[in-house]
Amino acid sequence: MASVSLSRILQTWADRTPDKIAVCFDDERLTFAELDSRSNRLARAYQSLGVKADDLVTLALPNGSEYFVSCFAIWKCGATPQPVSARLPQHELLQIIELAEPALVVGLDSPLESVATLPVGYEADSALSDDQLPEATATSFKAMTSGGSTGRPKLIISAVRAVFDPDGGFLNYGVGGSVLVPGPLYHNGPFLWAMNGLFLGNQVTVTKRFDASQTLALIEREKVDTLYLVPTMMQRIWNLAETERQAFDLSSLRALWHLAAPCPPWLKEAFIDWLGADVICELYGGTEGQGSTVISGTEWLAHRGSVGRPGDHCEMKVVDDSGNTLPAGEIGELYMRPKTGPGSTYRYIGADARRIEGGWESLGDMGYFDADGYLYLTDRRTDMVLSGGRNIYPAEIEAAIDSFAGVRSSAVIGMPDDELGNTVHAIIDHAGAPLSESALMEHLRERLTSYKLPRSIEWVDEPLRDDAGKVRRRALRDARVQ
Repeated sequence: MASVSLSRILQTWADRTPDKIAVCFDDERLTFAELDSRSNRLARAYQSLGVKADDLVTLALPNGSEYFVSCFAIWKCGATPQPVSARLPQHELLQIIELAEPALVVGLDSPLESVATLPVGYEADSALSDDQLPEATATSFKAMTSGGSTGRPKLIISAVRAVFDPDGGFLNYGVGGSVLVPGPLYHNGPFLWAMNGLFLGNQVTVTKRFDASQTLALIEREKVDTLYLVPTMMQRIWNLAETERQAFDLSSLRALWHLAAPCPPWLKEAFIDWLGADVICELYGGTEGQGSTVISGTEWLAHRGSVGRPGDHCEMKVVDDSGNTLPAGEIGELYMRPKTGPGSTYRYIGADARRIEGGWESLGDMGYFDADGYLYLTDRRTDMVLSGGRNIYPAEIEAAIDSFAGVRSSAVIGMPDDELGNTVHAIIDHAGAPLSESALMEHLRERLTSYKLPRSIEWVDEPLRDDAGKVRRRALRDARVQ
């Protein structure tokens, strides 16, 4: 079947499987027919407020069925959803609205003078028709927000039109199966995994927030075959008692995808041993879509620590500070470009691409390739700690800390030092349970060279990473350096 406009993709599945559950959230379930009709009516309400083709609509809704109804209503207007966190501070939200110039903001209880707004829980007038609207296809199917770690928001406008082939597939998704996405939908990974699941006629289950035990229970209850996680979620699942992990029937699970942050090798190996190498899949890539890698658990065992090889759609290389391409085994900054040419996958609003001659672009990641062309990431350039002339990458230290029993999450930052320039400071979330600092340091000495060991440790009892696996190291450092 040829590609279908996202303004009509629900109709495709409503015609084929009208009574199949499309969205599952808490006790609420929407069939494809219900999701189609409700989004038709809501699209007409949006149009009455001035939303038209290729407008941006800021979506500030929490996870839930309303999120999906709203998103499809936007596509049915021929417009582009621009998701943001429902808990975004007002100052940051206003910055994004100024950049986006949306036609409408959905999920804002307080009205704004500059743009039309609708509150959470808005219901379209029942007098509006729920019949199909004229087909309208947005030039861009999504406009994601980024830049929290740099202090300035930016929009990443996809260059992909709002179309999808419902018979064409997405990664190794099934058709008409069951997908679980326990992450926040305003992040690119959860958004793509959930929406592509619906585009392929799957039931998509989402949750208010991530809970390790609930996730396993939902896999069993909803017979989930495709699961989206980030390494933080994986660690919280692994921290459950083994008897609890083993209490659930996870036999339906065919693919566990993890992405968005580095996965400590010990944790990935633990999941491979538990669920099987064929189940564990990893994707690396940016929201910008210039390039990506994919690796199966089986491949990973042969290339431990790798995130895979570049896909056929892109090229990648590692360069030094002078822009020279580095040989296998040498760490440098990773650059990539799509084979369709620079600028063919996205455009920024509010930022400029980090680009060098030839159209190569960087997301700021550091890494190296092995002799077989497999990519290994070390850290992000902006997170690197320069101490005594040595480059220290926080992700390596965090992975070692996180493997210590009782640690829920950690963040490593550089603290100013008159002698060394910076020293390694570890902030460790111990979930309220006391841990031995001396035992932790002994654990780290077995895994890290001496200059990488934390010079100071700070204990906290609140998560340092959000449900998307993101940590704002710059904000953590700024809060500690006055």
